Amino acid sequence: VQLQASGGGLVQAGGSLRLSCTASGSILSFNTMSWYRQAPGNQRALVGTINSGGSTSYADAVKGRFTISKDNTKNTVYLQMSSLKTEDTATYYCNARKVVSTFWGQGTEVTVSS
Repeated sequence: VQLQASGGGLVQAGGSLRLSCTASGSILSFNTMSWYRQAPGNQRALVGTINSGGSTSYADAVKGRFTISKDNTKNTVYLQMSSLKTEDTATYYCNARKVVSTFWGQGTEVTVSS
């Protein structure tokens, strides 16, 4: 399984951006799909998760500003980011998990300017 992340870019603080993560196969086989981010000098951190039933959870730092959704017909998970802050600047990675396997996509860079 390959995961292709896209949608990163440069945006001003307060703006919005939507990231996409498209799988090479059906995402119905995954228990969870998540977005992580890693800022320079920091560890990779969980942003949020959507499970197979569509329930979502978020890190406190993004709760109320970011929304994860998925389109099973397009094998794609989205991360809608709003009210962006400079501290949201990072490389964002998508992640997918089955019972015994974990898959990572390549990162997509998000830069939020003040």
